[in-house]
Amino acid sequence: MDAREKTKQLIGEALKEIIEEARGGVKKIRVGLMAHGSELGSEELARGALLVQENDPAVQVVMIGPKIAGYETLEWIETAQDENAISETMERALAEKTIAGAVALHYPFPLGVTTIGKVQTPARGKACYIASSTGTSATGRVEAMLRNAIYGIAAAKANGIKEPNVGILNLDGAQTVLRSLEKLKEKGYPVNFGASIRKDGGAILRGNDLLAGAVDVCVTDTLTGNVLMKLFSSWNTGGDYEALGWGYGPSAGEGWDKVVSIISRASGAPVIANAVSYTAKSASGALPAVVKQELAAARKAGLDEIIAAFAAKTERTEEIKMPPAVPVEEEILGIDVLAIEDAVKALWKEGIYAESSMGCTGPMIKVTTRDHERSMEILKQQNYL
Repeated sequence: MDAREKTKQLIGEALKEIIEEARGGVKKIRVGLMAHGSELGSEELARGALLVQENDPAVQVVMIGPKIAGYETLEWIETAQDENAISETMERALAEKTIAGAVALHYPFPLGVTTIGKVQTPARGKACYIASSTGTSATGRVEAMLRNAIYGIAAAKANGIKEPNVGILNLDGAQTVLRSLEKLKEKGYPVNFGASIRKDGGAILRGNDLLAGAVDVCVTDTLTGNVLMKLFSSWNTGGDYEALGWGYGPSAGEGWDKVVSIISRASGAPVIANAVSYTAKSASGALPAVVKQELAAARKAGLDEIIAAFAAKTERTEEIKMPPAVPVEEEILGIDVLAIEDAVKALWKEGIYAESSMGCTGPMIKVTTRDHERSMEILKQQNYL
């Protein structure tokens, strides 16, 4: 295509947009969709594209890939039937701003970038953001989960939730992440904590809370989040067809300026349609800019110092001798499982005999009644509680 033809095409597209806006009163967000690579066949991707355009007047889907017979009414950027060619064309469309965001079946996100999934919870039919579901926001588990919380909040805000509430799934690192978020909140970062539906409440979530959609944003590690996405999207189909939810979500990360969402090769047309709509809303809500704002606010409240402390704690090693064993009857809860043995040794160092244990609500330390109050003070001073 020469320069003159390209100019004519751009003018034609601009006029088409003006006419569409005049008719519908809505400016359409153009979202690219990979049109090849699904285990369910390329037609499933095209059906998803038609479905979202029927249901969401704000979306214009741009199919990227080899054109599929019977779906010529969709807008196409044609390529060869080759995943590399499709990926390169999608990248070029993003760079040239032909599209505002993209939905891909795979994407090589750099370290530091993750995606925020969105599921429909079965008990209440409520949406819940899963932070995160693919990619890696940081190499350290606790830092990654802390960043996932910030990126999950950003995704929810970009999609219209002004004050999303947050909970942390009860996994390794959860208590440390919770304490870190509480520190950020104390110093001005506006975290709005949700609560478990279970009797003891609190922002640490169990499986029951996920089913009920107890919070807007569920913080987890990426691998667990990926499993949750698959379970929530295909629990009623036998696993080979993802029928529910909004997909694995748009990308978020420090310095990342693209809105690229992920769907699975097993995602069905309803999920594909929702994923395109979720991407369009994230793009129109300026997700990269919201991520930048949230990180700036968290940094102002001490994010960098908290992350540096994670690394320093990992590097410390010291041989501490266990005091003579005595019967223990008091339980101390709320210590992260990743830190439980270090916390026990912190008490040993002060001459207090302590044991680690695991109860139905999570890890605990057991001490004597005589040492209970002093143990609590030591653990709080050393940031284990």
